Amino acid sequence: MKRALLIATALLASSPVFAQASNDGSLSTEVPAALPTAADEAASVSAEIFGSPKAKVDDAYGAFQRGYFLTALELALPRAEKNDPAAQTLIAEIYARGLGVGENLAAASGWYAIAAKNGDTLAAFALGLLYLEGKGVPRNPQKAAELFEQAAAKNYPPAQYNLALLHVEGRYASPDLKEAARLMKLAADKGLADAQYDYGSMLLEGAGVAPDEKAGAHEIRLAAAQGQVDAMVDYATLAYLGRGVAKNVTEAVTWYRQAAESGSPVAQVRLAKLLAVGEGVKFDLTEAAMWRALARRQGLTDPQLEKLLISISSSDLSAAEERARLWPVDVPKAGSAG
Repeated sequence: MKRALLIATALLASSPVFAQASNDGSLSTEVPAALPTAADEAASVSAEIFGSPKAKVDDAYGAFQRGYFLTALELALPRAEKNDPAAQTLIAEIYARGLGVGENLAAASGWYAIAAKNGDTLAAFALGLLYLEGKGVPRNPQKAAELFEQAAAKNYPPAQYNLALLHVEGRYASPDLKEAARLMKLAADKGLADAQYDYGSMLLEGAGVAPDEKAGAHEIRLAAAQGQVDAMVDYATLAYLGRGVAKNVTEAVTWYRQAAESGSPVAQVRLAKLLAVGEGVKFDLTEAAMWRALARRQGLTDPQLEKLLISISSSDLSAAEERARLWPVDVPKAGSAG
């Protein structure tokens, strides 16, 4: 486990989003007079989401998805007052994110608390994050852990992931690497990239689970394929070393380059080293110096890389510094270096 990353919630993020844009590109907060009524719009969107006009229509959610946040709030309030947890969570999201109203985390936490008490999984998780960070409520990591456990028990991957991290830390949940690994695997199996990366690391290290380098490398590659930058760097290193996967320096270069282009200073330094010696990639001191400059910009230096670049000419160094200054406009695309 190399880090503790908290996943922020998004309301029903797996559903399609149909946002109505205003002239300035921002989301509108009310139905324009020239358009059909809010109910008609919501019904239309709900039909698109649920696949059939005969399916159960959620007008408030439909309005929310269209970007008509005040309409969504108006439609959700009567349902919320009748203890509809989905409507209560929707209202909480609107206040938490300041959609069409001023951001009000205290109001959001109140609605999340009611919805969580009524069994809403998203609300329990979101409220747990607020308690963990002390936003809108007094900071209470122990309460956060209880709420994560509530949501994790209903198979919500971000809650499983965060609860796993708390078990690793062992301060607000019992110190239990085995339970952490179990929860991390559940979240990883559902495709959560951060969980795939951390579970892969646990497998490599034998933390809470029997060590399995092949399985660990597989999990880390899955995370890398989803754009998890730390996973890209680690998988590149595994490919370079031949740990858990067949040694493949060319593949390592590909992953280091992708991570470097995503802004990872570690990847930038490692790619620069390979370029400076022509290992797995065409020898190119100018490009190596460019990546060195970009890593330096983020405060990372490497004595070994400095030695590898000692022979670069002043003209090539100037060209590299200029390319770094213009980056990412002038960054060579993956594969262009050979």
